[in-house]
Amino acid sequence: MNASPAPAPRTAARVTAVLACFAALAAGCSGPAARTGADTAAATRAAVPASVADLEGQYLKVIGEVLPSVVQIQASNDLGSGVVYDGEGHIVTNAHVVGSEKTFQVTTAHNQEPLTARLVYSYPEQDLAVIRLDRPPGGLRPAVFGDSEKVQVGQIVLAMGSPLGLSSSVTQGIVSATGRTVSEGSTGGGTGATIANMVQTSAAINPGNSGGALVGLNGRVVGIPTLAATDPDLGGGAAPGIGFAIPASMVRTVADQIIEKGKVVDSGRAALGITARTVVDDHYQPAGAAVVSVRGGGPAARAGLRQGDVITRLGDQPVTSITSLSEALAAGRPGQRTTVTYQRDGTERTAQVTLGEQ
Repeated sequence: MNASPAPAPRTAARVTAVLACFAALAAGCSGPAARTGADTAAATRAAVPASVADLEGQYLKVIGEVLPSVVQIQASNDLGSGVVYDGEGHIVTNAHVVGSEKTFQVTTAHNQEPLTARLVYSYPEQDLAVIRLDRPPGGLRPAVFGDSEKVQVGQIVLAMGSPLGLSSSVTQGIVSATGRTVSEGSTGGGTGATIANMVQTSAAINPGNSGGALVGLNGRVVGIPTLAATDPDLGGGAAPGIGFAIPASMVRTVADQIIEKGKVVDSGRAALGITARTVVDDHYQPAGAAVVSVRGGGPAARAGLRQGDVITRLGDQPVTSITSLSEALAAGRPGQRTTVTYQRDGTERTAQVTLGEQ
């Protein structure tokens, strides 16, 4: 970890020194030119350890600051992580970590014996939940959540949690992308949620990391690690170096509502007010989302959609399945006016719809 930044400047210096020597050889390689190249290379080599030490020191500083805010959560059958949200014992985690459980055992950085906690509210639609310690211990350290809008591709991040039950573990990587819309599976413990604006990272995300902290080198939590990408070519196993975290801004939005109101009252998630299922074409390929039911007075009902219609596009986003419809809705916002394209009795139609809230 602490050696990776070193080769680039050192190699560049050596190349510079060699090129300088070649230039000097063409002119006889005498005196000052050779000495200048050697002095430059020596100075650069002397500077490299200091740079590595600085980076290593920053890693250690961030880990020392934030790791005590990351806890291990034990449900009856599942193990995950959480982040201390405030001094009153509230802990934010993933909905799929808590599952259907109501009580939990929580191990904090400063308590060897597990503490009991209870569910405040779970919001599977965003795969977030808040639990609360029955008796918050002294010295509980809340994490500081950053601004998701300031997260940049290439930024160094650390993932902290309890992968495979190994508590207080840290992995490192970079922010690989931002603004990803990702759909969780509903099997293997996932909630089936479609989540927008996720942070993609190369930091290793393994079972047990869910609900932990993705942290920048400024010590701010930029996201809650939630899932790793899977590769069908690997038999559905995790694809190395591709993990996703719910952005800190959404975590704060949901957690604040749960703590203040006891539930999520303003999701910010767009909806059509329907239930639907994926339909396939003659070649058994996904071809749209068939409307199974329409909520009375909802956005779809007001737009004239009815049971049996097959939605094929929302705005400029093609819809071939329930997942792609969820992703198109995740990219929208409540109150937004857009066009829905659908098939009815073999005829393509369009309608204007004002998206509602989930």
